[in-house]
Amino acid sequence: MKHAALLQDFEERLNHLTTDAACTVHDLHRALGDAVLRDLQPEWERCEQRRQQNRRAFYLSAEYLVGRAVHNNLMCLGVLEEIRGIFRVHGHSLEDMEQIPDAALGNGGLGRLAACYLDSAATTGVPLDGYGIRYRDGLFRQTIVDGCQREEPDNWQEGGDPWSVRREEESVIVPMGEGDVLAVPYDTPVLGYGNGNVCTLRLWQSESVTRSHSAAQPGEWERAARLSQNLYPDDSTRDGKLLRLKQQYFLCSASMQDMVRRYLRTHGDGLSGFAGACAVQLNDTHPVVAIPELIRILTADYGFSFANARNIAKKTFFYTNHTLLPEALEAWDIDIFRDALPAVFKIVEMLEDSLICELSQREIELPQFTPYKILGGGRVHMANLAVYMCGRVNGVSQIHSGIVKDTLFSHWDALSPGKICNVTNGVTQRRWLKLCNPGLSGLITELCGEGWERELTKIGALRDFAGDRGVLERFGAIKQDNKREFCRYLEQRHDIRLDEHLVFDVQIKRFHEYKRQLLNILSVLDLYFELKDGELPGFVPTAFLFGGKAYPGYVRAKAIIKLIGEVARLVDGEPAVKDMLRVVMAPDYNVSVAEKIIPAAQLSQQISTAGTEASGTGNMKLSLNGAVTVGTYDGANIEIFRDAGSENNYICGARVEELREIADSYDPRILCGKYPRVRRVVDALVDGTLRDDGTGWFQELHASLLEGAPWHRADNYFVLQDFLSYCDTRRRAIADSADSMAFWRKGLLNTAGCGAFSSDRAVLEYAAAIWNVATE
Repeated sequence: MKHAALLQDFEERLNHLTTDAACTVHDLHRALGDAVLRDLQPEWERCEQRRQQNRRAFYLSAEYLVGRAVHNNLMCLGVLEEIRGIFRVHGHSLEDMEQIPDAALGNGGLGRLAACYLDSAATTGVPLDGYGIRYRDGLFRQTIVDGCQREEPDNWQEGGDPWSVRREEESVIVPMGEGDVLAVPYDTPVLGYGNGNVCTLRLWQSESVTRSHSAAQPGEWERAARLSQNLYPDDSTRDGKLLRLKQQYFLCSASMQDMVRRYLRTHGDGLSGFAGACAVQLNDTHPVVAIPELIRILTADYGFSFANARNIAKKTFFYTNHTLLPEALEAWDIDIFRDALPAVFKIVEMLEDSLICELSQREIELPQFTPYKILGGGRVHMANLAVYMCGRVNGVSQIHSGIVKDTLFSHWDALSPGKICNVTNGVTQRRWLKLCNPGLSGLITELCGEGWERELTKIGALRDFAGDRGVLERFGAIKQDNKREFCRYLEQRHDIRLDEHLVFDVQIKRFHEYKRQLLNILSVLDLYFELKDGELPGFVPTAFLFGGKAYPGYVRAKAIIKLIGEVARLVDGEPAVKDMLRVVMAPDYNVSVAEKIIPAAQLSQQISTAGTEASGTGNMKLSLNGAVTVGTYDGANIEIFRDAGSENNYICGARVEELREIADSYDPRILCGKYPRVRRVVDALVDGTLRDDGTGWFQELHASLLEGAPWHRADNYFVLQDFLSYCDTRRRAIADSADSMAFWRKGLLNTAGCGAFSSDRAVLEYAAAIWNVATE
């Protein structure tokens, strides 16, 4: 029997536990995790030993949104049903594991992408391991009180963490200005699907170098612990910025020291071949400080000249750009950077001098240096540092990479043609279809055969069944079962009752203005007014479902959450409307909630302002599970429209080139004066229709739409520009859902069109085109 020792070990542990009347779900989880890790250990060690001998890749990321490990690991091992049976025999249920909290190591798509890539590397045999931080509280646990977001510490480790192993003997010391900090690694195995391969996610926990609390200097333990306390510390103050930069340095220094140590342990050649053995991918700008830190290590600890160390770094690092937004490209005030990391800042100054020398040799005139500068305008520009020093720079969708090349980094592209390339993001079909949607997975296997779990393009065969009424009915029945299951979850977990027969219209993602949850909820408000006035006969009853968190200091995003809650209250209190509309905010959105809502979604709202969403992977997951996209011509939407068929989705809003044409002359007040529907929803923010409980938030939202601020135009993300196009397109999509056969056909063809959106494909592209590593 496959993994017989594992099954026997777990059954013996369970026999022992079930004699204890006080046995908790955490005890069961710990017993299962311990049994799996014990079974995995020999193969895990063999994989690491094999990886040491050849060129390998490392992924540096501030986030890893891994979700629960238990079900995914059992699926990869092929023992999910066997373990389920053992639970059942002993009077327990594997579904009890849903009480286990998600590891709070990420916030949005950036962290989930990193997790998908490690999953795909293990499955495809790409030698890739990850480095991150083992946050004690992560981001935060979200509750919704009177429509407002409330943040609470997310102590996800409270019941234990049986899926990681503390490697205290592998600890490293990270130099900090106020004193050294110990970085202790916790290793989590990442399992390949059905192939016995294991990659490693190494997460660093910050601790005091002085192991005895009584012997430590006052505040030493607390200062050390802060570095891995929370994901993205509040950086609205100088102290907060210092903490956030030091946190990034903690990750990068520990990781680079560890890579150097691993290399020397295997090769022992004085690091001359380091770049030939190690490829390091920087997931956005958060880990870019790893570049000068490697140079510092090579020069200070191993006697390399600056020039030699710089050349090694240039061949080691690669950079993924995930955003076009200037505020997300990370530019640190020079005095903060210098105060936090004085030794690293000296390296940055030397890199700036090196850059200027290279620009001069290329006969670029001094006035043209500005866009290239690492140190400019009193700031350290991390994106420029990354592009200068990295061997390749990639965007994450075709449109995004084109904008990066033609606009954001056009000067760099002119300097180094071919350096900027595209690798469209992807998602792992194991977690985001097979695991979370067993009904649809079973249908796909029946119709397309085995193997799509490792080669997603095989699901393209579903197109042959787009005219088969029986298949479409089964597809619709599976969607209905998933809707029923999500309703059960909402009621049991949050006491929210939802009618499963409503159309499920979903927007689930991190709250940010460019993702335009504001456009969504203003559109719902528009529907409310017209239904109340009796102007939409035959409207198909619809539930508008939201999920996502707003960063604690991002007041406007929190105001939008409050607005969603207020529109929900308005709808529920209107007898003429409440049976036609529901507005629901799913609290504490995370991977596990996504695994419930994505299979249930019928309409997927992907409505970022054209040119702002780098890719989006939520759109891929929803389309893969048969949701129909209502979206702008942005990010990966474009590739979904291409592969699934624009006729099977709904495109709305202005395109990038159209917005560029109107950017300088755009005046949203003209739209309010011209279109009563636009004016009505905007006025509702301040005319007493909606209440913000004295926060002033809705007045500020109103001002942001019509007045702007000194640092940006009014309606900076063109919400009102796209409003009518979006509202009318969405209404058409909802109306089309009434023809169930035609609508299920659209959904089936969306699933069939997702073959290119596997993270397996993306990781193999990185391995071949960027990292130059061979599969194992």
